[in-house]
Amino acid sequence: MLLHGFFRSGASHRVRIALNLKGLAYESRTYVLREGEQRSAAYLALNPEGLVPALELSDGVVLTQSLAICEYLDEIHPEPPLLPRDPVRRAQVRAFAQAIACDVHPVQNLKVLRRVEALTGSEEASVAWARETIQAGLDVCEQRAAREEGPFCFGDAVTLADICLIPQLGNARRFGAELRWPRLLAVEAACDALEVFQRAAPRNQPDAA
Repeated sequence: MLLHGFFRSGASHRVRIALNLKGLAYESRTYVLREGEQRSAAYLALNPEGLVPALELSDGVVLTQSLAICEYLDEIHPEPPLLPRDPVRRAQVRAFAQAIACDVHPVQNLKVLRRVEALTGSEEASVAWARETIQAGLDVCEQRAAREEGPFCFGDAVTLADICLIPQLGNARRFGAELRWPRLLAVEAACDALEVFQRAAPRNQPDAA
């Protein structure tokens, strides 16, 4: 498999974690997002959205959208599971993951921040926008995770919730957010102790700068 991504992309980071957890080998092809490499004709032919990640399978099929990719990986390689078997718990994990992947991350991604800067004429305003968006979203995640026991977001095993949380905490630091989430930071420490998370970390990618 070939993972098209960028070391600092939170969505790419999620897929790297999932691939590592499943023990799946993959190659990487990277695109510098700030230079618009993801908008090249060659990449748009692969993924018309012009977003990363995209996962190119051995038969040439291309999958996009990080949560869809993670669930695909979970279906073809069920162990270890990324989602609980109990339907209620499965829905709770999905809700937590989607709160980050659908409500927080897209509102602070590069495309939106460039629009905020264009509208305000201020890079500082776009950074503040990202910081406030992340803080508000993770405040809610802290409340949800605080109801749970265990080292990870939903108990003793890594789930899709943790896969989404760790990259978003990285974004929180990058934009100078107030790290006011003791439960989430404890989960982060538990994840950081695992080799599969360490290998997926942005700092450990070949294109890290």
